[in-house]
Amino acid sequence: MLKRRNRFLRSCSKVSWALSVRGLHLSISLFQSSEEGFVKMEIDEAIRASDDTRLKTKYNNAVYVIQRALALYPVEEVAFSFNGGKDSTVLLHLLRAGYYLHKVGKKLPSGVPGDAEIEYPIRTIYFESPSAFPEINSFTYDTAFIYKLQMDIIRLDFKSGLEALLKAHPIRVIFLGVRIGDPTAVGQEQFSPSSPGWPPFMRVNPILDWSYRDVWAFLLTCKVQYCSLYDQGYTSIGSIHDTVPNALLSSKTNNSDEKYKPAYLLLDGRLERAGRVKKGSSKPVSAFSNGFKNEDSHLKRTFTASVIAVGDEILSGTVEDRIGSILCKKLHLIGWAVTHIAVTRNDIDSVADEVERLKSTNDMVFIYGGVGPLASDLTVAGVAKAFGVRMAPDEEFEEYLRHLLGERCTGDRNEMAQLPEGITELMHHQKLRVPLIKCQNVIILTATNVGELENEWDCLIELKTSNGVLTITEPFVSKRLATTLPDVKVAQPLLEISNKYPDVSIGAYRESRGGSLIITLKGKEKARIKTAADALCSKFDAEALDSSHDIC
Repeated sequence: MLKRRNRFLRSCSKVSWALSVRGLHLSISLFQSSEEGFVKMEIDEAIRASDDTRLKTKYNNAVYVIQRALALYPVEEVAFSFNGGKDSTVLLHLLRAGYYLHKVGKKLPSGVPGDAEIEYPIRTIYFESPSAFPEINSFTYDTAFIYKLQMDIIRLDFKSGLEALLKAHPIRVIFLGVRIGDPTAVGQEQFSPSSPGWPPFMRVNPILDWSYRDVWAFLLTCKVQYCSLYDQGYTSIGSIHDTVPNALLSSKTNNSDEKYKPAYLLLDGRLERAGRVKKGSSKPVSAFSNGFKNEDSHLKRTFTASVIAVGDEILSGTVEDRIGSILCKKLHLIGWAVTHIAVTRNDIDSVADEVERLKSTNDMVFIYGGVGPLASDLTVAGVAKAFGVRMAPDEEFEEYLRHLLGERCTGDRNEMAQLPEGITELMHHQKLRVPLIKCQNVIILTATNVGELENEWDCLIELKTSNGVLTITEPFVSKRLATTLPDVKVAQPLLEISNKYPDVSIGAYRESRGGSLIITLKGKEKARIKTAADALCSKFDAEALDSSHDIC
């Protein structure tokens, strides 16, 4: 890497060194004219020649954002944050093409031919970190050498380095390779002012709505160089301390040596950050997790869930809801206790209120109804509001919808691809036409009848093995007693037993006003159920309670 860096520095015909902030900020200004140092048409030509209409649309939209920014701000006040990763590599070449198109759209000086190459002048910021991969540093310096970038190398932390840079240069705009789904993307638009407490500048995000697939389609179509780590199974690169190859790209050879396929072969772009783990971790980290520990101790724990049905037709009595009761039974069978079931209106605020109230008091919330392209289908937007995030395009989900709906995936149907930003996980299963949507501890079911629920539930149970979506615990055991005694004679003994055995759920109901009173005792331990039932029976005459039903 040091040789590459020295070669990069020697290539400059004019190098100006400016030291600031304890000598840790190095500014390099390059003015050497070189054929490689000019913006070329090859990016634009490659995209135009492609038959990938989706990529063309993404490219045109990104270039429009770049040209708009260059029209609003002088190029001397514009900078680009480059980190050597795939996203910033895409942005580098979009900026080259965007600047070219911005300049050729204006009247060229007299004597300059219309097809002349135009020098790329946008300042490039690189935050060099001791925890960066050597390959990232090497690629960055090689890229700077090839394209004769005006590089500002900063070795401070991001905020301090940025403050020092902005003091030295009148930078008002910084282009960033941020995409929806990145941890820093929450709340950002294509043009977003810097956050409070940071130096004032405009963040411009031309590829905010690009997916993992879009990034690789661009890199491969344009045939531009990218960091070699991506050919070794790395799909998202952080520091050397928290990044490993993506296990989903692992392949074993005949001699059992583990190798990894290139990053562009990852089929599910939602899992690009699956390699962001601690190298010293002894246990693999699942791509999906609800935060539960996997030790055997969880078997004794009772997880709680709430169920929310959304639909004005249920509230009006037009439609009878059968999904809720079936879902409660299924949760009971895997040892989960349902604490609440609610029916709410097709209204964003109503949905948000229920979700916000229940998600903080339950391990999981299941919500169904109101999912689709209709104006009344507001469940997903309500979930987003409950978490305080916006709705944003989800490219992976849009691809599923496009595959399902074809050319009909337009207008309102295309709005279905808007999902809660930064908190959404798509749960894939071959038996599902589209993935289920999970927003932290809220699962959005798309079932409209019992048959569809059965299928979605079976997929959830299968996914729990690989993705940790649901934790299956010891099932509940129960004892059923019956008596013809009046309620007033049973009430006090039931209260005493309930207080004595708080880990046993004790309830009572009548199937009809003149029928027997059914007493149920439910819990996780068979011995405790038997002890509590015996204690209750001892408070009455021998024939008062029918305890012939076995514990099940």
